Amino acid sequence: MTAADDRAWVAATFDVSRETLARLDVYVALLARWSGAINLVARSTLDAVWRRHIADSAQLFALAPATARTWIDLGAGAGLPALVIAALAQGARRQMSLTAVESDTRKCAFMATAAREMGVAIDVRPARVEAVAGAFDVVSARAFAPLPVLLAHAARLLAVDGVALFPKGAQAEGELTAARERWTFDLRRHPSVTDRQASILAVREIVDGRS
Repeated sequence: MTAADDRAWVAATFDVSRETLARLDVYVALLARWSGAINLVARSTLDAVWRRHIADSAQLFALAPATARTWIDLGAGAGLPALVIAALAQGARRQMSLTAVESDTRKCAFMATAAREMGVAIDVRPARVEAVAGAFDVVSARAFAPLPVLLAHAARLLAVDGVALFPKGAQAEGELTAARERWTFDLRRHPSVTDRQASILAVREIVDGRS
């Protein structure tokens, strides 16, 4: 498929408006431009950016509760999914406060620039995840850390009745086994729309079994 085909598929699959697509076009162009200077995403994925990155991020928005008002993305990197979520939330007229945590200041500069040029609002925090506090309706992380580590962060950052959304690939079962050695949690697995071997783990009620 061509990039145009993938773009059209994203628009149809996630019911993306023309205005939101325009914002995502701005993001895709910036991602390609900046990737020549800093490592934002694997260069091999840029030709399939709409399916590999935009759709992979958009499916998290589709799984989040409609009542969610605060969202934090851990190890946000190039703003995936944070910037995509911000664009979709604005297009859906949902009041959503987005926080993107990233320790690499160059990637933070990219996210701040992209948010400004896309016309979306996100709070970019140049910090380590361990230094961030708060209570959020949604916690997400994409290709950031193994599940046991993610649960430790989510356990202290999730609001009551909040949900953590973690995309995982073929290694998900092993990570779940390791996570259950310490944590108890409510889990729902959703198939990924971009990879038949992948799934999104929707995790709630995380409790440290050692406490």
